[in-house]
Amino acid sequence: MEAKTRVLLFRGRIMSFYVYILASRRNGTLYIGQTLPRRALEHRDHVRPSFTERYGVTQLVHYETFETRDAARAGERAMKHWRRLWKLELIERFNPAWRDLYEDLEPTIR
Repeated sequence: MEAKTRVLLFRGRIMSFYVYILASRRNGTLYIGQTLPRRALEHRDHVRPSFTERYGVTQLVHYETFETRDAARAGERAMKHWRRLWKLELIERFNPAWRDLYEDLEPTIR
């Protein structure tokens, strides 16, 4: 029997899953989460009391796309166990200026 891949759709689009890193500033406090578009905006706008509000962690400095929710969860869990140095090196490699990448996201996923 042929294996089937389940594709999730949201408003007629293929749904992707994300792991992201937010920072308070360059080399500042870091936060790792998943399900990027909605949660990143909630952190940015301080929708509810949270770690990110308390420490001013609102700048999207890195994100990765995954095909499945399970893969994103596994990626998030793994990254949360990384040493801080590894996380900083990841950010430096893909976003050396530590720009806020939120505005670079496609408007359709923001």
